[in-house]
Amino acid sequence: MSDAAPDNLPEWDLSDLYRGLDAPELSRDLARLREAALAFAQTYRGHLHELDGDALARAIAAYETMEEGFGRILSFAYLQYARDMSDPAAQRFFQDMQEQVSDITSGLIFVTLDLNRLEEADLAAKIDASPDLARFRPWLRDLRVFRPHQLSDEMEQMLHEKAVAGRAAWVRLFDETMAGLRFSIRGEERTIEQALNLLTDRDASLRRDAAKSLGEGFGRNIRLMTLITNTLVKDKEIEDKWRVYETPEASRHLANQVEPEVVAALVSAVREAYPRLAHRYYRLKARWMGQERLDYWDRGAPLPEAEDRLIPWDEARDIVLGAYRGFSPEMGKVAERFFAAGAGWIDAPARPGKAPGAFAHPTVPGAHPYLLLNYLGRTRDVMTLAHELGHGVHQVLAGVQGPLMADTPLTLAETASVFGEQLTFRALLKAEKDPSQRRILLATKIEDMLNTVVRQVAFYDFERRLHDERRQGELSSERIGEHWLAVQRESLGDAFRFDPEYQHYWCYVSHFIHAPFYVYAYAFGDCLVNALYAVYADAAEGFAAKYLAMLRAGGTLRYPELLAPFKLDAKDPAFWSKGLGVISDFIDQIEATF
Repeated sequence: MSDAAPDNLPEWDLSDLYRGLDAPELSRDLARLREAALAFAQTYRGHLHELDGDALARAIAAYETMEEGFGRILSFAYLQYARDMSDPAAQRFFQDMQEQVSDITSGLIFVTLDLNRLEEADLAAKIDASPDLARFRPWLRDLRVFRPHQLSDEMEQMLHEKAVAGRAAWVRLFDETMAGLRFSIRGEERTIEQALNLLTDRDASLRRDAAKSLGEGFGRNIRLMTLITNTLVKDKEIEDKWRVYETPEASRHLANQVEPEVVAALVSAVREAYPRLAHRYYRLKARWMGQERLDYWDRGAPLPEAEDRLIPWDEARDIVLGAYRGFSPEMGKVAERFFAAGAGWIDAPARPGKAPGAFAHPTVPGAHPYLLLNYLGRTRDVMTLAHELGHGVHQVLAGVQGPLMADTPLTLAETASVFGEQLTFRALLKAEKDPSQRRILLATKIEDMLNTVVRQVAFYDFERRLHDERRQGELSSERIGEHWLAVQRESLGDAFRFDPEYQHYWCYVSHFIHAPFYVYAYAFGDCLVNALYAVYADAAEGFAAKYLAMLRAGGTLRYPELLAPFKLDAKDPAFWSKGLGVISDFIDQIEATF
């Protein structure tokens, strides 16, 4: 089999956070934070409204310092857990840290609640009178959009304390179940990442065996996954009702700082484009592969002329760093820090028990981000490296905004990652001189873009169906599978055959569990990047400086302000069509070769 992992892969060194689970510094930090939180509450509970601007700024700065301390502890605990979700010690430590931090921070719930009770005119006057408080204006702005959905102090504290034994526990059950799954493929036991990787193997029969094993394994666990999903969807419905959100996705839109009508315009544009994007491309792919229709396990199959080789880690690193440096030497220098000898910022091997997929964890501004990959040497793994490195660079640059304002909404966070992919793809395409391999690169990029745009909007549609129908009662595994197959057929078209076991494939998509309605952020970011790249291609002079300034802004600016220097407006109905037009143009180029 051709799934042997590359050698010489980097692994995390988490000592920049703490030296180990029993590090004395960690125990001291917990004790210090507990004492600081108690003192802070004694000083400020019920008195924030009495403070002038400067005093309120000092209070928020003290709160921010504590938040960074909590973030460091929880980041360390989660990253230890993500390295091996099957390790009982890591499991206990992660749960214990969540419970201890939750216990401490329950005494600080009053901070955001009391700040939201301030009248607009009163808060504005304090900000105008204090430059120090004005620095926190973006954080206060974003905090106060949730003001209409705020509950009583007692209710907010109860929800906060209960989370570790409620939603977080169900999420943990999902994560540990997925990490523990094994799939028997031709006599070998595979993790989920290893099994999914075989769906890109050149051997069609191996792809089929892997797909069937995945479907069978998901089917064995589908009742548990259905229970987890029903429980979390109902949990969200109850909280949404108390907070008076009109739709299940409304809270996500607020968190993303994007208007519902903008998301609706994006989703509508993508759905209308299904026929000329995914339907058209996959019919072409079927012809290319000499088939009338594709089996579902052929969606990510390599194309006939594709080179069948594993890409060594050092080559992948050089490809991605070269693309980043070519765009901006400054951005290249930030990216290089992730690969420095002994840095330990990246964990790349695919190991049993390790968290599946890939992510960039920002930790806290006082430390640095950590990237998790499951690198198996495919071209798509190189693009995943480019994607997560984009997140990482963004997180480093935005760190100057401090713990409260470094984070960006998901929609803008995905812009940096997708832009990193785009840079890497363009560099590869420019360097490739063989026409057949250029066509393969183009097709690979089309498939990545379809996964980012079409597939994610289909996921969003799937989630909306589940959350809407769950309000009438619990959904069976079969009913969830029906919704899954319906959105897959609608989005991918008639080029595919879906065998019965494919109805279970919804259950491994972690975003449905970890972050409901997250998925449209990918489509938002991809279309936004296409528009940004068009501006860059038309007038590259000065673009990199504007782009890096956008990343440094972190969460201090909303997306209209960030896009203004590039003369882009996501509220323009034509904006999304332009972004989708890039994918359509790529498909035109492939179609012209047949």
